[in-house]
Amino acid sequence: MNNITLIGMPGVGKSTIGVVLAKVMGYQFLDSDLLIQKQEKRKLSRIIEEEGYEGFQEVENRVNASIEAENTVIATGGSVVYCEEAMNHLKSVGTVVYLKLSLDSLSKRLGNLKGRGVLLKEGQTLEDLYEERTPLYEKYADIVVDEEGKDLEASLDDILEILKKKSK
Repeated sequence: MNNITLIGMPGVGKSTIGVVLAKVMGYQFLDSDLLIQKQEKRKLSRIIEEEGYEGFQEVENRVNASIEAENTVIATGGSVVYCEEAMNHLKSVGTVVYLKLSLDSLSKRLGNLKGRGVLLKEGQTLEDLYEERTPLYEKYADIVVDEEGKDLEASLDDILEILKKKSK
């Protein structure tokens, strides 16, 4: 399978870059957070509120592990890397691209984390989350794209260039 799965922190641009990348490559685009909302018939923030942290992860794992797609750019939720079954599935159906950005740049981009449906444990800060997730993003990534100081077009060019080299 030749899907491209984008992983990374909330606010790094997975959905934005994903849509444009899909257009450029002639692929479909799938936002797994929207798929979760569609299947669960409720917003992410509501799922977290009603099911709690672990309940949301179970839903996220189930939905992401069941994605059947070809020639698709998949933008995942930032917390998908906690879901081993889902990540192994996504790696088996394509290339996993980690969109990397510094904590400083991320905090400037992000507003209200809870309003974005970001999975935070009680008392957890963005810095805590960043430090916890970064090793997981690196573990599952086939490709790492550093977005620091780049606009959408520059990040997109980097991804396309790396994918082209990888396919040779």
